[in-house]
Amino acid sequence: MRTISQNPQNDKLINIVSIAIPLAVAALIGIQIKLPLGEWTKVLPHVIGFLNTTTAICLIFGFIAIKSKNISGHETAMKLAFAQGGLFLVLYILYHISNPSTPYGGTGWTRPVYYFFLITHIVLSIGVVRLVLYAIYQALTNQIEAHKKTVKWAFPIWLYVSLTGVIVYLMISPFYV
Repeated sequence: MRTISQNPQNDKLINIVSIAIPLAVAALIGIQIKLPLGEWTKVLPHVIGFLNTTTAICLIFGFIAIKSKNISGHETAMKLAFAQGGLFLVLYILYHISNPSTPYGGTGWTRPVYYFFLITHIVLSIGVVRLVLYAIYQALTNQIEAHKKTVKWAFPIWLYVSLTGVIVYLMISPFYV
């Protein structure tokens, strides 16, 4: 079996992390006991929506930068997108372990549209973790040809996840208490 990173140990670590992250998120969010972290956590959905927006902007800037052969601009944009992804994850967990889920209150045609974006956002966000981790590893270890092959999948999926995160936020934000 061909490995993506050309290093079985790193493949194993990336695979473990890419499985552990969604499982940990699901387990933490699934905890029925909500931690009383305070009213300040009510602002987190807005911060998360902002992070999704700025992540999408970084991804687009990174794409434009690499197409313009601006490697340092690309690298900076991707590092920012990755850091924002990590911050998003922490804040997302913090919000969901301290607040009840907000049901979508829309009706009519917006309801199936909302759930389509939400479900595809969640499913693809789980899958893109592995691709992003490989892409970053390949870039950092100068495996540029492998990196290019990985980002052909990682970039559009990650961009879709970021943009649908913004759409889902905008659609549900009127229903936050």
